[in-house]
Amino acid sequence: MNTPTGLSESGLGALHRLKEMREINTVIFRFPSPSGVLVLEVEANLTHDELIQALPADEPRLVVHELAFANPDGARRNERLLILWVPPAAGDQEETYTVGYTILKDFLTDVRVHVTARRADHLEYRRLVALAG
Repeated sequence: MNTPTGLSESGLGALHRLKEMREINTVIFRFPSPSGVLVLEVEANLTHDELIQALPADEPRLVVHELAFANPDGARRNERLLILWVPPAAGDQEETYTVGYTILKDFLTDVRVHVTARRADHLEYRRLVALAG
């Protein structure tokens, strides 16, 4: 079994742009077996609904998403999330993506909210806000 050994150059660039610029809020990675690195699949400014729609029903993905929300006082906040998307139909790919998740976690030391989601309702907006709160 191939496992991720790092991030592609395009993936590193996308993460840098996510941190430094406001034009994007979501970076989605996939792991194509032959490459050995996590590759960039999506770099975009997605709403919460668009993020959910961008995740395949039968394959895992790794997502870094800037969640925008208001705290109970009404102040606007943003919190970066690291999401391991592993739907039940993903089968034996979970272990490989868990390795990639660890690589991203080690790389993104400023991300404090880590989420593993197996169904879309695990990424429900209010749940994510409560985790980021």
